[in-house]
Amino acid sequence: MQNNVPEPEKVSPYQLDQNMKIENHGADERIWYSPQRGPFQVSGFGWFHTERKYRRLPAVPEVYIRPEVDALANCTSGGQIRFRTNSRSVSVRVCLTAGSSMYHMPPTGECGVDAYIGGPGHWLHAGTARFQAGQVEYESSIFDSETSAARSFLLNMPLYQGVEEIWIGLEPGAEVWAPESYDSSKKVIVYGTSITQGGCASRPGMSYTNILSRRFHLEFINLGFSGNGKGESELAVLAAQIPEPACLVIDYEGNAGGTESYRQTLPLYIETYRKVHPEVPIILISRIRHGAESFKPEILEGRLARKKFQMDLIRQLTEAGDHNLTFVDGSDWLGDDPGETTVDGVHPTDLGFKLMADRLEPVLRQVIGDSASAAGR
Repeated sequence: MQNNVPEPEKVSPYQLDQNMKIENHGADERIWYSPQRGPFQVSGFGWFHTERKYRRLPAVPEVYIRPEVDALANCTSGGQIRFRTNSRSVSVRVCLTAGSSMYHMPPTGECGVDAYIGGPGHWLHAGTARFQAGQVEYESSIFDSETSAARSFLLNMPLYQGVEEIWIGLEPGAEVWAPESYDSSKKVIVYGTSITQGGCASRPGMSYTNILSRRFHLEFINLGFSGNGKGESELAVLAAQIPEPACLVIDYEGNAGGTESYRQTLPLYIETYRKVHPEVPIILISRIRHGAESFKPEILEGRLARKKFQMDLIRQLTEAGDHNLTFVDGSDWLGDDPGETTVDGVHPTDLGFKLMADRLEPVLRQVIGDSASAAGR
């Protein structure tokens, strides 16, 4: 007996949930601005004011850097665009160097832009760009309101792709003003691994350096290089070129290549930076726990050996006269079971990044309190 019941029509979840649709109503009515021009302000790129590039290292570094690091420097992690406007809507046009391709990180974090409103100490998430996975170019509304009011905006740029061009779209007739000045011209510089770069936050604003940038009204410079934060002295040379540092945070143990390699690179990295900035506070963080430590004892043993080395090194350097060094044990930042706050046992989720920011915040406040003021949450 034939079954004449028609097969049900296949329906995408995007058709069922209005909040998942990718729509950009009124895009033709926008006035488009380049953030390269005032009153917009771009921050998070140490060489932007001289090179005008969305890049985290110099276009032509004075020292040798490996091709992998050079490529990752084009990822715009930590890049931010700040401004004030009375526009009821804000959109972005983005041209990326490539589309999304990561299996364990959402396209919104890898290639997206998100927006915050409210101003220093009061930032609230206001929207995230919508686009199809794999798109190299997209246009998206990231904020929409029925009322016109002067608002402060903070846009976070993609964590794991480069940006060739980005434009800000406002409604016709809207005014634009410069953002609030930072509390200080000093900068917090963070050198590290994929975790520092932001893998695997669901959107750019949830990397731990971007979370902290909303709690401190200071510029943060993200020098996290995924899989390639190996502590080369050349990277210390480049970090030392960034003017007016409030402090340097070192968090590259996860890419160090083992305990013996770490013993070789860390003292030289610190020594190289100290030649240029002998008094700038340095915070050294031991790595967060690996999710496989409970059943792979060699991972735990290696981490404990490196932590002991870190503590001994900071003690030795302090006894030798460097009193601006702080060691922070990151092993308990994600709790007893890091698997619950990571994607793969290694890379934090948004919750993991928030826990990291929560633990690092009081250390930063203590270390930079005398050299740069910090805004309250």
